[in-house]
Amino acid sequence: MTLPGWSKSWEAMLAAALVAELAILGMISPAFLNVENLLFSTSDFAHVIIAAVGLTLVIITAGIDISGVSVMGLASIVMGLAFVAGAPIGLAVVVALATGVAAGAFNGVVVSRTDVNPLVITLATLFLFSGIATGLPTLLDLLGFKAYGAGGFEAYQYEGITGLPKSFTWLGTGSLGWVPVPLIVTIAVALVAGLLLARTRFGRFLYFIGVSAEVARFSGVPVRRTLIGVYAFNGLCAAIAGLVLTAYFTSARSDLGSEALLNIITAVVLGGTSIQGGSGSVLGTFLAGLVLGYLRQGLLALGITSDVVPVIVGALLMGSVALKIGSAALARNRANRAATESGRRAVAATAHPD
Repeated sequence: MTLPGWSKSWEAMLAAALVAELAILGMISPAFLNVENLLFSTSDFAHVIIAAVGLTLVIITAGIDISGVSVMGLASIVMGLAFVAGAPIGLAVVVALATGVAAGAFNGVVVSRTDVNPLVITLATLFLFSGIATGLPTLLDLLGFKAYGAGGFEAYQYEGITGLPKSFTWLGTGSLGWVPVPLIVTIAVALVAGLLLARTRFGRFLYFIGVSAEVARFSGVPVRRTLIGVYAFNGLCAAIAGLVLTAYFTSARSDLGSEALLNIITAVVLGGTSIQGGSGSVLGTFLAGLVLGYLRQGLLALGITSDVVPVIVGALLMGSVALKIGSAALARNRANRAATESGRRAVAATAHPD
């Protein structure tokens, strides 16, 4: 029996892996398969998927942005400082999101106007944004501005900016029925990014640039503007992830999300996005994020210490890259064999006409 084409896709493989993972973990610990627990446990890693969705679009262009984890902390602390300064929480959130967009656009401008590798550029801005996020409250305090909550500056240094209103923390701790709000936000971000890729010229431009930026430029694609836009969108996703994480912990901190870089990159690569650019999907990243998130939850539930989990995630990253390379090699071999066989048939038909 011939399997349908969709069942052979990378996304179908990830969906099957997710089901198998949940089944295995459920057999080991039956309580793990409780539907309500499965839904609410996504709140622990929703920020990873949100940030990974934005990074997927960047990597499709054959770029990279590792500064997103520092943008999370920057957006978090900017929102907290704006709230402490007296801004309504809605305005504070808008300012934080705008900060994320500005940080991403800055990366895009530098990447699009220089020949420096995006990895080097975003490594520099990783430390730049992190330094700004860490030093901003201290600088404001030295200048005489109130840069902390009711507990004072010393309490802020240990706890972050607390006392955030419930209308905001609901973003990280609330739910609609059995569905947690962080999961709803994650799905919304993924849907928007998926529509951008599949239904707009902007999405097609991303794939063109990933295949060859020079060819795309000569074909009339606004490469610089598109790169600035996609890095700005990635900054927006990182800021959303930072705010979701802030609401989840009910505290604005400059170091939120700093440990998520490995998981974010792994979700993108495991999701099938080529690190060389030109291919990838938001659905693959979303499914890979679920696979990684539940794997981490399951390992911790089984008593595996948190310092061992990154080793397993790193091994999974290496394995997914090797599997993608092997799959691509097999596809090329099949194509070459098919082309060779077609050529032989054409020669045979010419030599022995009917």
